[in-house]
This record gives sequence, C-alpha cells and structure tokens, in this order.
Amino acid sequence: MQMFAPVDKPPSLWAATAPEAKLHPRLEADIEADVTIIGAGFTGLRTALKLSEAGVSAIVLDAGDVGYGASGRTGGQVNPMLPFNTPERLRKLLGQTYFERLTETSLGSADELFSLINSYQIDCQARQNGWLRVCHSKRALSAARKSVEEWNIHGAGMVVVEGEELHRLAGTKAYGAGIMTPKGGAVQPMSLARGVAKAAVQRGAAIHGNSAVIDLEKDGQKWVAKTAHGSVRSDWVVVATNGYTGDLVPKLSRTILPLTPIQMATDPLPGDVIDSILPAGHTISDSRRIIMYSRKEPDNRMVYGGLGKPERSGEIGGFDWLRKDAERVFPQLKGVSWTYKWGGRVALTDDHLPHLHEPQPGILVGLGYNGRGVAMSNVMGRVMAERILGSQADALPFPTSPIKVIPFRPAKMQGLGTAIWLMRFLDYLETR
Repeated sequence: MQMFAPVDKPPSLWAATAPEAKLHPRLEADIEADVTIIGAGFTGLRTALKLSEAGVSAIVLDAGDVGYGASGRTGGQVNPMLPFNTPERLRKLLGQTYFERLTETSLGSADELFSLINSYQIDCQARQNGWLRVCHSKRALSAARKSVEEWNIHGAGMVVVEGEELHRLAGTKAYGAGIMTPKGGAVQPMSLARGVAKAAVQRGAAIHGNSAVIDLEKDGQKWVAKTAHGSVRSDWVVVATNGYTGDLVPKLSRTILPLTPIQMATDPLPGDVIDSILPAGHTISDSRRIIMYSRKEPDNRMVYGGLGKPERSGEIGGFDWLRKDAERVFPQLKGVSWTYKWGGRVALTDDHLPHLHEPQPGILVGLGYNGRGVAMSNVMGRVMAERILGSQADALPFPTSPIKVIPFRPAKMQGLGTAIWLMRFLDYLETR
C-alpha cells in the first residue's frame, strides 16, 4: 500500500509561511480518468500539470495532501547535476547514449525548473543566485577540481573559489575552497508544490488528499487504484511516492533506502548577523559524508540542514548535532534560537541515479533523486507525462530499468544508525 506521509508536527518553516491553501477533498466515489497519479509531491504534480495541459484527464491521490511528503519538507535547494557520480562513472553505468542524454538533462534541470516557475508565475521566493559546494578536506578539494574539469566539458560552468574570495561569498572561514555552480538556487518548496498543484487544477486535473491507495489491480485493459472510500479506473497509473514508497508495485520499496534529512530555521535575525552570511545570496552545502546545507531567506532567517535519524519513538534525532555544526560553520549563529525543526524521507538508490520503471503496460514509476529532488523530480514528472502522451521509452532521457532489489537491504537498513555515526566520525577527523 501507499505509505502515509504524516502532517507536520512540529510545523516546518515552509508549511508555516507558504500561502494558505485549503485541503483537497477525500476521494469518496468510484470514478474514471485517463491517468491515476499516486503522490502529490513534485513528481506527481508535474506529471499532472503536463497531462492536463494536453487535455488528458488526471486524478492525483495522496495519503496526506499536496507537499505533505518530502516535497514540502525538503531543504529547498535547486541544485543541477547528479550527485555522487562523476561523468566517467556515469558513462560506465549508462552507456554513451544515455550518458549524453542524462548529463544534458541534469545540468539543465535547474534552468528547467526556474523556467516553469516563471511561465506559471508561481510565487515561491525563487532565486537563482548560484550554489557553493565547499570542500571539507584536501582530498575533497582534489576530487572537486577533477570533477569541475570533467563537468565543464559538458557546459556546467563551475568555478573553483578559494581563500578570501570563498570566505567573502560564504560568510565563513570553516572551509578553504569550494566550487561555485552558477545555475543553482533555491525555492520555498511548499509554495512551489502548492503553486504547481494550483496550475494543474486550473487546467483540469483533480487532486484528492487523505486518499491513500490501498490496492492496485488490473481489470481488463484498465487499472483500478482503490482507496478506503473510492477508486479510480484508468488506462495509466503513475507511482510518484519516492521516499514514502510501499509495495503497491511488488518489490518497489526494496529498490531504495529511505533517508531522513532534517532542517532547522531561525526567527528573522538582526541585519549585521544575516548580512555577514552568504551576502550574494548563494546556497551552500559541503563535501562531507554527512553533509550540511544552508541558505538564508528573504525575511532574514537562516535555514540549516543535514541528515537525521528516525528514533523508535517516532521522533527524529540529530538536531543537537545540527545546531552545534551550524555554530561551527557560522559562529555568527551561536546562541540564536532555532524556532522550526522538521524533516522528511528521501530515496537513495544503489547506483545513485533516478530510476524510471515500467514494470507492466500502463504503469510508470519515477523515484530516487538522491538529494537532488527539487530539480530532478520536476524533470521526471515531465518525462513520465511525455511517455503517456506517446513518446517511445527508448527516446527518453532516463533509461527504463527493471525493478531490482538493493542487495543486503535489510542489513543496510538495520545498520543505518551505525553507518551515520561512523561517517560523522570520519568527517570529524578529516575536518580537523
């Protein structure tokens, strides 16, 4: 069944400051449509928008509501390019044809999202001022220099920034060098999700919240997605549940590792404090195994994020570590109040690539953005809509791959807490 995306408790900054939106009604009838979309996050909403513009009837079902999963809880950074993989490794994983397609697609993913926001006039505090990825060690800097050379061959436009220039741009002396990617930026993610949802509904899509899909079965030539109070019968089903994926599609949940990024946000800070941090409006992240990522908001708040750990109690741990790390990186923040604390699940794949699946005729699955979901989920939604509208599978930028369970996944899931501790310890040694 579709896994439930819980409401914000306590509320995220994004939920607290996004334009107010009414909850979408629960599905309470047996209806028909051309396409059923499971998941009202960035992927599902983008699919619905493109389909509805083409005159295709689309019904979006979500266990919570628009943006209640990771899309409304993300750090909101819009970072182009795929994480972890170098161009050389991508070529080996994908072959030359898909390497060229996916490289072009990923490097253009931020521009594509900002173009969408502009086209539909979505009010989500969008800004494209560039992204700083700072290096925590000499080894990380060496790897970054090589990566810059390789990616720039394909038009990434990355620049190495060092010393006083980096300190000026970042507002911190905790790092000696980094990479500036000019196409990076930030959005208010809940506002973005609600804006895309509004645009889709205006063009004919329907969205139903509090409507978890509990069964998916074939009935003749149609698929029937059942909820507790209704059903949708359609030619196509799009599964867009990412880190909240269950097993409506057999074995699908075992193709990802769900991780829990967390964020904190301050109240608006005094001008002399906020002006000293990221003065040119860049977003920032670092090269550690357990990364930090941060940005400042138009209302002078700071947002700081990292990786959390779900506790057995249902709470999310890691905020104490995150606060200490924020004060280490930005001493200007020592003693400030962190008013908002929240998190949500994202999906990590074994090869660190987004996955597009078509396990049966009429079913499409797009998931696994590995921390680049704000930009790449928008691309995936568009691509799945193009497939439904008639594009051939072998003409898409993502290869259509079989569903493969991650080897030793139960052990990896059980050992996540230990692995996070070990990676933090190694980061600590290298940072020193």
